[in-house]
Amino acid sequence: MSIDWSPLTAEMAIWQREARVLPIWWRDDDAIKDSPALAKLTGLAETLGLPVHLAVIPKFAHPSLIGVCNGPWAVPMVHGWAHDNHAAQGQKKAEFGRPRAGASDEMAQGLGTLKQMFAADLLPLFVPPWNRIDAGYIAALPDLGFAGLSTFTPRAARLAAPGLVQINTHIDPIFWKGGGGLVPPEAQIAALVQNLQDRRFGRADATEPLGLLTHHLVHDQEIWAFTEACLGTLLEAGAKPCNLHDLKGNLP
Repeated sequence: MSIDWSPLTAEMAIWQREARVLPIWWRDDDAIKDSPALAKLTGLAETLGLPVHLAVIPKFAHPSLIGVCNGPWAVPMVHGWAHDNHAAQGQKKAEFGRPRAGASDEMAQGLGTLKQMFAADLLPLFVPPWNRIDAGYIAALPDLGFAGLSTFTPRAARLAAPGLVQINTHIDPIFWKGGGGLVPPEAQIAALVQNLQDRRFGRADATEPLGLLTHHLVHDQEIWAFTEACLGTLLEAGAKPCNLHDLKGNLP
């Protein structure tokens, strides 16, 4: 697979000339247990020198994840509760996309379950399945013990609610609407360059870490290769690796 990264490297060269800082982070969803795919993921994180933040499904979290996250290359976070779809018929999938009885208890139980499993290694950041969450639940997250929220697309503001920092993801290489596989690389690169230009011209929050979103359990070889090349290109061009766990007291 031959990919033309020149539009991205040209944009990053402008960032370098203008002494701009681009922190990047990596989020991977749906972790439940150790596996060959997860080992490949954390191995790539170590090779790149960029920690991967694992959105762990609490209800199904297996103790084998403790060893995976007991080190510098995997940072556990809370991925909903059971990754069940509770959306109304005809609506886009979501576990916490609309008010329902017991939802707040599930969010609290998810945090408690993973705190018991990972202790201080857990980053108290809530990642709603399918990146959708009702505004009422957002407001409740700080009282439940969460410090942050992560969905998809550029954040509208640094704080999603008082005491709750939002740090989203912006790149997803999986062609979900096409049934899986890799989104055409040229389209992803164009969207990434547009994101960086929006930051540079003040149309988006330039302080938000740029986030890559992956799902290790459904990667094919092309997705793995694109992920490595995309992150490697950004890092080689001057982007700064970001471990949100190191920033718990002062999240971006």
